[in-house]
Amino acid sequence: MTMFTLATRRAAAAPVANAARMGVRTKYTLPPLPYDYGALEPAISGEIMETHYEKHHRTYVNNLNAAEDKLIDALPQQSPLGEIAQLNAIKFNGGGHINHSLFWKNLAPRNKGGGELDSGELRSAIDRDFGSVDAMKEKFNAALAGIQGSGWGWLGLNPQTQKLDIITTANQDPLLSHTPLIGIDAWEHAYYLQYKNVKADYFKAIWTVINFEEAEKRLKEALAKN
Repeated sequence: MTMFTLATRRAAAAPVANAARMGVRTKYTLPPLPYDYGALEPAISGEIMETHYEKHHRTYVNNLNAAEDKLIDALPQQSPLGEIAQLNAIKFNGGGHINHSLFWKNLAPRNKGGGELDSGELRSAIDRDFGSVDAMKEKFNAALAGIQGSGWGWLGLNPQTQKLDIITTANQDPLLSHTPLIGIDAWEHAYYLQYKNVKADYFKAIWTVINFEEAEKRLKEALAKN
């Protein structure tokens, strides 16, 4: 990061800093969960959902707000080290907030269409790029199993090729290279209370509650922009 970039950031952030001191900066909030904690059982237990949503996602939101406040405080002090420390915290917690906000919409109870992929643009694109839905799931689960440590697996639309790709990101890094259509959380907190160390069973089970209707909506919106 150059000094010009730091100076530019301070100048751009000055109005934000003043607004924050006046108590008018908009804070990030936990989005509402679109179903009950137990609605995704047996694929995902109510205990996991409550802990994942109330503890983990809420912590990302709280830490993101705290990191942005600290960044604003660091800007007038011209402290590059202070800024960098908070930017790292914003990247991690901001990514956690972005990813989980997508993840909750990414899922649906079985009685609300979870796991069902009807004919349409998404199914046609999957058949075109992977051969079949089952082949896509197999490749996706292999990518998830290959994540070392914590991370996410994604089905995304490549903006250059207009084709679907399977990508993984580390930790809480959001998917930036593609339009995310389906994201699966591969962190231990997403499955360990129920599946223990057999994460492959979690990767198989979650497809029964994937909200393909939401994924198709994202695909159509992305294609309409191009």
